[in-house]
Formats: sequence, C-alpha cells, structure tokens
Amino acid sequence: MLQSFKLAMKSIWSNKMRSFLTMLGIIIGVASVIILVSLVNAYMSYMTDSFSSMGTNQITVNMINLSSRSVSDEEMYEFYSEQGEVFDEISPMVSISGAIKHGNDSMTSTSITGVSEAYLSIKGWELQYGRNLQYGDMTGRHKVCVIGTYVADELYGSAENAYGETLKINGYAFTIVGVAAQQEDEMEEGGTDDFVWMPYTRAVKMARNSNINNYVFTVSDLSQATAAKSQIESFLYERFKDEDLYTVTAMSEMLDELNSMIAMVSAGLGGIAGISLLVAGVGVMNIMLVSVTERTREIGIRKALGARKSVIMQQFVIEAAVTSSLGGIIGIILGSVVTSAVGKLAELSATPTPAAVLVSFGVSVGIGLLFGYMPANRAAGLNPIDALRGD
Repeated sequence: MLQSFKLAMKSIWSNKMRSFLTMLGIIIGVASVIILVSLVNAYMSYMTDSFSSMGTNQITVNMINLSSRSVSDEEMYEFYSEQGEVFDEISPMVSISGAIKHGNDSMTSTSITGVSEAYLSIKGWELQYGRNLQYGDMTGRHKVCVIGTYVADELYGSAENAYGETLKINGYAFTIVGVAAQQEDEMEEGGTDDFVWMPYTRAVKMARNSNINNYVFTVSDLSQATAAKSQIESFLYERFKDEDLYTVTAMSEMLDELNSMIAMVSAGLGGIAGISLLVAGVGVMNIMLVSVTERTREIGIRKALGARKSVIMQQFVIEAAVTSSLGGIIGIILGSVVTSAVGKLAELSATPTPAAVLVSFGVSVGIGLLFGYMPANRAAGLNPIDALRGD
C-alpha cells in the first residue's frame, strides 16, 4: 500500500500540469459546495436572529370586530387567565396615527402604540431611565408614556433630559415616565428606537374606537406555540363563527417555514455545485485511462515479474484517489478563503461548516475511488505479453 502511494505521488509530480488540470474540476466543485452551503447557512443564521429579535415565542392576533360580533379586551384577558399554564404574557396593541411634538420640534414618522404594562417584558427590553407603564396607568387611562432612545435624543438631546418631561401627542400632553434602552447600534428615523408607548386604554380613547383589534401573546414553552395558537383560534371561532374575521400568527411557525425553505435552497445549490464534482470525476477517469495507455509497458513488466492483478489495480485506484484528495484539500482551502471574504463583504458571519467540508472532501475521495476503478481494472486486465509489446 505504501509503495503504491509513493508511485502515485511520483506519477502526479512527474506530470504536474496534467495532474493540476485533472484536479481543477474537483477544486472548483469542492470550493463551490463549501462556499454556497456556508453562505446559505450564514444567511439562515442571520434570518433566524432577525426573527428571534422579533420574538419567536410571540403569537400575534389580528381581528375585525363587527357591531354584531366582537371580542372585548375583558373577554381576551379572561381567556388569557383561563389558559395561564400555556401563555406567559399578553398585551393589546392600539396604533395611533399622528405626530409627536416638543416645543417647536415635531416628529411624524414615530410609531405611537397603546400597550399594556407587559409589553416591555414581551419585547425583552430594558429601561434606561424611569419606570415602565403600570397596571394603574391602564385603569386610570393616565397620560403617561415610555419613549425610545431616538425620540429622546431628537427632541430632548438625551435620554436623561427626556425623563420626566412633557411630550405632546396629537395635541395631548403626556408625561414621559420612562426611556427604553437603545436597541440598535445606529438609530434612525422610523427605526426600532423611534417609538412612543402609552397605556392602551388611553390609546383606545384617542383613537375613538371602543374595540381593540390587535393583541400579542407570549408562550411560556416554545414547543407549545402551535397548540397555543390552536387554542386562540378555537376561542375566536366561538365568538366570530367566521375564520375570515381574524388571523393568528405564531412567529415560531414562520421561522420553521423559513428555515425549511432555506434548507431546500441550500440543498438545491449544493446539488448544483455537486454536478461539477461529477464532471470532475469523468475528467479523472479520462486522465487515468490516458495514464494506463502511456504506462502499458510498465504494467507489462510488473506483471511479467509476478505482480498480481490486485496489486496493479490497487496502484491505479490509489493514484486516482490521491489526485482527487489533493484536489479536495486545495478546494477546501480555496472555499474557506472565498467564504470568509464574501462573508465580510456581505456583512454575514460566514464560516465553512464542518459538515460541508467533510462531505465535500468525502465526495472528492469517493470520486477518485469510483472513477479510478475502471482505468485500474483495465490496467489490471492487460495481458503481460500484449502489454510488453505496447508502444
């Protein structure tokens, strides 16, 4: 076996250009598989993190309340209390359109939402200054609010200056009781930190709509998200008797669907890249057939001296496997370098995955063994006399 390996290396080294061209297809194929799979996985991680920041344990409910069929916030809270072992938090959500103002400065793109005292916990955020909205603010319909860091910086200069100040929302004066901690590295208009939260009871009064159409739940156990979604749908169907009047969306299910789609894309791209490995295998077989033809006299001498068929076959199979393995190693190095470079350019955390590297290398070695068998079998089957006569 060792001698066969030495002969294989000698043959590869003595025909450097031909060996490199033989390896080229494998290099490109292996590098392509690693680059595509690693970049797709990096994008999958990015999307997963994006969905996680939105709250994979959240279930959103959107309803169309009619005069004849509607669900009040009291009824929704009663349902939430009855299913306490499934749900963790609940908050109504009432959107207000309009502008916020302080002195002569105003902002029109800020998200203004009426929420409950649980919303801060649902978002998983913390406060930088002040306090959160409280249950007493809901029952008393107090004119208080929690604002984002961007709003504080734009209207008051800093979060510290904003705390305790007055903010006008559509002409109504609200006291800023809390400033949320900054969520984004670079704050911008309309971004995550550009918001105002007020008690949902006050928002309902300002919106002049007695019905609340949007809610957000969180589940205590992510594995129960689908079951919790079904319970909400059953509750709403009992009230509305029409599935078109409400939608219930579990973020975890959306994430699972997204991951499934990305995994299919990853497999498809990996398969396309794998075709180049198949083509490379044909190239390895052709070059090995040429090698057998060129070394017919050598094969004849070895067989005349008593070399067994298995030894001759072993020599050429190992030579094909070594050629493919070297191509695979070079492809892994190339793929790793390109993956890191492209990942930095695309601002993705892209690193070659061990699975992609192992599969690519395993396939490259397998190609050498598979496509090297036919030339090796042909070499081993040569008649010694005919081989010695060969030019």
